[in-house]
Order: sequence, then structure tokens, then C-alpha cells
Amino acid sequence: MKVIIATKPGGPEVLKIIETKEPEAQLGEVKIKIHAFGLNKAESYYRSGNYGIFNSELALGYEAVGEIVDDPSGYFDKGQKVATAMGGMMVARQGGYAEYICVNANNVIKIDSDLSYEEFAALPEAYLTVWGALEKCLQIRKGESLLIRGATSSIGLTAIAYAKMKGLTVIATTRNTQNTEKLKSFGADYIVVDSGEIYEKVKSSVKVKIDNAIEIVGAATLFDTAKCIKTWGEVVVVGLLGGPPILESFNLMMDIPNTVKLSFFNSQLLGTEMLPLKDSPLNMIAEKVLNGSIPSTLAKVYSFAEIQEAHKLLDSGKAGGKIVVKI
Repeated sequence: MKVIIATKPGGPEVLKIIETKEPEAQLGEVKIKIHAFGLNKAESYYRSGNYGIFNSELALGYEAVGEIVDDPSGYFDKGQKVATAMGGMMVARQGGYAEYICVNANNVIKIDSDLSYEEFAALPEAYLTVWGALEKCLQIRKGESLLIRGATSSIGLTAIAYAKMKGLTVIATTRNTQNTEKLKSFGADYIVVDSGEIYEKVKSSVKVKIDNAIEIVGAATLFDTAKCIKTWGEVVVVGLLGGPPILESFNLMMDIPNTVKLSFFNSQLLGTEMLPLKDSPLNMIAEKVLNGSIPSTLAKVYSFAEIQEAHKLLDSGKAGGKIVVKI
């Protein structure tokens, strides 16, 4: 079978399609024929050597969608449409940039929607991450307000769509005024142009107190985001668009406003006992995308052979949504 590996740390040019032995599912695993997979910023960090670990023998990829080829347990029927995410993909086993993959059964969810594989591939990692961050960390409730820092990213657009579905008021940030209409189309109630600091703009233009925030840019804007949150609110960090998650200095008494909480949601929890995928809303999301009640975040579809071009767009940060590769 064909897989895509990074031959060494570097730019998109290090990505290469190679032939390797087709895997066989062991007990506790399922084998999936992959039809499409989404790209994630973490895969760019991994490819470039900034992830902390690197293995040139493993296919990249945090997620994939396809159909069941084999399940030794008999739980999944052959041909069942499924999504898979995390569970050691890319770091401890072959990732989703492959024609076939064997993954932990706990990291697989049945999907009964007729949504195309290309559209379907834009959903798993983004929506599962947003679900974990908003529902489990922030414990959002209808009528609350949510600041989304880095809203034009694929996960940012996903967060807007999910928050509006749950009845929240959304304040979305963008560095480019040309993104205003797109953010409005996803349901953003307020749009703040982000020059690196937004606190004063939020204070003067947003007419609601901000209950919580989801931080997608990362360490670079974290303190400014925290200043925008009301007393007893919380900021959950999910993204690293602004670079490595490192703070050069952190004054607990000065940098985070009094009573504002700070958390980090790591999608490595997906599929574990703490966050089983059977509880996720992915099936419902797929149906809502299919019937048009949730807008699609799909921005661009590439072929397997175009993986280097796909990563160039990923690195540029200009996709304006989710990048998907179809096999």
C-alpha cells in the first residue's frame, strides 16, 4: 500500500509517497480503507521537526475517514463508514496519510450520514477538539458568550459553527478585514480585527460581557485574550497558530486577571476513558452539514499525489478552512 512519510525534518518537499506492507488488524484494532483525510497544523509542526519527536518510517496524519475492512471483534460491519482520530496515530502507529490503517477501536466512530468523504474528512479532528474544549473544559451553556481568538482557521470556523448551534453569542477575531463576511456567514455576532492586541477594541465595540474564550493563536495572544474575559470566566487553549506554546515569563498575579481560569485541551484525550468518542456529536454534525444547517469548513481538496502542494497551503495559513486530501 501507499503511505506518505516525511523523509527528514523540513519543508513540504520532504514529504514522499512510499510503498509499505499493508497492516493486519489485531484484537482491539480495526482496519480501515481510507478515502480521505484532513490536514492539521500539528502535522506541519511534526514534518518540520518542531513536534518533539520524529519517525521517518511512520505515515503522518491525526485523522482519517473511510470504511471498515476488518474488525476482529465483530463490532463494526465490513463496509461501515467511519471516522478515526488520534489514538497514537502518526506518533506510535501509522497515521492517516495512507491507503489503509489499523487503529485502536476506541478511536473509531460509526457514521451513518450520506455526506461525501471529502466533506466528511473536514470534520473529525476539528469538531472533536471543539467538542472537548467547549463542552468538557468550558462547559458552555445556552445564552453565554464566547470569544474565538483565531476564528478564520479551520478550527476557529468550526468553533463558531458549534457555538452558534449551542445558542452562544460569538465574538470572532481575524487579522484581515476581508474575512468579515465569511465569519458572519458562519454566525459570528461580533467581529474584531486583530492587530495583536484586542482588549481595547473588545471593550469599546462588544456590547456583552465575554464569559469564556477559546484560544487558537496560542501563547502569543494568551494574556491579551485573558484580559477580555469577565470575572470567573475561563480561557481554553487549543491551538498553536502563533508558534510554540512557550511563555518566556509568566507572572501569576499580573498576567492573568483575578479569578480568570486557564486550561489547555489536548486532543490526545479523544478515544480514552475520559473522553469516549461514542459520546461525541460527530454523527449529528455530519447530518447538519449535509442538510446545510451547519456551514461546511471545507476549503480545498487535493489528490494523494499533491500532498506537497497541500502542505504548502497548510503552512501559508491562507486556506480559510479545512484542507482535505482524497484518495
